[in-house]
Amino acid sequence: MSKILFVLTGADRLTLADGSTHPTGFWAEEAVVPYEAFTAAGHEVVVATPGGVVPPVDRGSLAPAMNGGQENADRIAKALESFEELRRPVRLEDVRLDEYAAVFYPGGHGPMEDLAVNADSGRLLTEALTAGTPLAVVCHGPAALLAAERADGTNVFAGYEVAAFTNAEEIQGGLAGKVRWLLEDRLTQAGVRVRAGEPWAPHVVVDRGLITGQNPASSAPLAEELLKRL
Repeated sequence: MSKILFVLTGADRLTLADGSTHPTGFWAEEAVVPYEAFTAAGHEVVVATPGGVVPPVDRGSLAPAMNGGQENADRIAKALESFEELRRPVRLEDVRLDEYAAVFYPGGHGPMEDLAVNADSGRLLTEALTAGTPLAVVCHGPAALLAAERADGTNVFAGYEVAAFTNAEEIQGGLAGKVRWLLEDRLTQAGVRVRAGEPWAPHVVVDRGLITGQNPASSAPLAEELLKRL
């Protein structure tokens, strides 16, 4: 059995361009589906958050409309209740990478608030890249890549190809005109090469040890890809 580190946001609100806030957190499906895949394969999951706070779920991610109907929404909600590791996270600041076989970042808008500027997360990602530890990141999770900078300010993932929540999806989701910045734009500015797939369709990009998924629908194929590495 290997241990897989889940790094989740601790933010329950996203600060918008006008200074107001939008309720957020982690996206349920993006945490639940990989968790089920990894634990079914016999791996142990450890959750880490900034400060060791209990990660907040984005309540919008539990809505039937976001889960293909009430039946799957109920399934996701029930699975979340049994995801006990969420209720006892470790402090991200205390994480030792050598204790884990892989690292996974789910999305939700929360990472845009905290992980995008979190130095501890940035160091962890840099260490994983240097050590060759398999790293999987999905949807808005790639916001965390922005914090992985060298001393000269350049991003360690510059030149890597990734999938991430696209401008098109943000526009269709209704927040593009309200957020302070768009993920696809900011990654591109950092030198990360975003490879966009069709909006809302599964899309996974693999570049060396980095596995990325574009949206919630990409969670399952991303988890399968990570399992191939373990």
